[in-house]
Amino acid sequence: MLTTIVLLDIILLVVLLMMRIPLPYCFGGALCFMSVFGGVSMKSMMLWGFNEIISPVLLASPLFILAGSIIGESGIAKHLLNFADLFVGRIKGGLGVISVATCAFIGAISGSGFTGVAATGPILIPRMVEQGYPRGYSTALVTVSSILGLLIPPSVIMILYGWITETSILACFLSTLGPGLLIVISFSIINIIMAKKFPDINIEPALAGKEKSKKVINRTWVALPGLSMPLIILGGIYGGIFTPTEAAAVATVIAIPIGFFIYRELKPGNFYGVIQRSVSSVGAIMTMIIFCLMLSQTYVMLRVPQAIIELFFNLTDNKVLMLLILNVFLFLVGMIVNDATGMILVAPLLLPLVTKLGLDPVQFAAIMGVNLAMGGVTPPYASILYLGMRIGDCEFNEIVKPTLIFLFFGYLPVVLLTTFWPGLSLFLPKVMGLL
Repeated sequence: MLTTIVLLDIILLVVLLMMRIPLPYCFGGALCFMSVFGGVSMKSMMLWGFNEIISPVLLASPLFILAGSIIGESGIAKHLLNFADLFVGRIKGGLGVISVATCAFIGAISGSGFTGVAATGPILIPRMVEQGYPRGYSTALVTVSSILGLLIPPSVIMILYGWITETSILACFLSTLGPGLLIVISFSIINIIMAKKFPDINIEPALAGKEKSKKVINRTWVALPGLSMPLIILGGIYGGIFTPTEAAAVATVIAIPIGFFIYRELKPGNFYGVIQRSVSSVGAIMTMIIFCLMLSQTYVMLRVPQAIIELFFNLTDNKVLMLLILNVFLFLVGMIVNDATGMILVAPLLLPLVTKLGLDPVQFAAIMGVNLAMGGVTPPYASILYLGMRIGDCEFNEIVKPTLIFLFFGYLPVVLLTTFWPGLSLFLPKVMGLL
């Protein structure tokens, strides 16, 4: 009877999600269903949820959201793009490589996929179109590269995973760095190959030695404030100077004066809009987190993880097949909910299974990260993809083919490597003495 109620609750949750009802209401509705029909005490769940959500670790998420929003308005992304253009601007397809690298760089500052496409899309996409890239291809490249913000540390979803599973957050950060860098390389190679098929692409003319030196010095000088941010933030985290939460605060504090006084693209008017949008996003996210936490804990109390373990072992006892099924499951979760929601809901349910399979929780962090990040550009959820389409002003049929090419040939192999090659995600945490 209880198994039937849990199954009906999951079906209800999926239906509500597919109806595009706001996420907090979806999880709240599923929780109410379990309270009425599953015998779960709503009062106990509320007390437990509020006790969990007051964790100082969670403060990093709203601070990184605020820092990312400020970066999007401050001009940091634009000047980093101009700086990177110095190195590959003369290569056919070089601007595409810059797009991938810039999205990864912005991700290293903000920890968000949305920030990557919001901050770089309005700059990169028009420039790529002007240089001769098709609009749909340009939008697809910037959009899929933006999910690197979820993998290149510091990453908001890795903070959530570490908090939920009581795993070292620094180890979780480092676990996705290897896969993230591999994706940067694979996307760059695919872009250079595909750029050869676009006859209209033009490259910058060669400059005389004196003129080139002047340009290099000028762009480097202008980009220095933006370049300093990831150095300070990542150096501070990995050097043990401050925690990820403190790093998020530092990122915000640094971005504000850079935007106001150095690049001067942040004004009182748009700064107020940044704060307003950030507060609205944080409110929605924190509400979603508490309901999602309570629903996940309800499933744990009702021994759903044990049922999942039995289900997997009844399907097959082959570890390789189990891991493939696990990846498919995580990919499907990413297709219907955002990355943070999927992490909070699924991590505590699947951790006992992967532990029994012999996987390290840090490797599982990387596996969840690469799968859930892909959900941001795969319908029906595909929030990052839809945002990229709006920014790039292109239709779905223009963006879908290049997006699938990047995902199938550039992203999926890294997902499989992350799953079946533990060293990819565990090497750096071991080097840092975290495992």
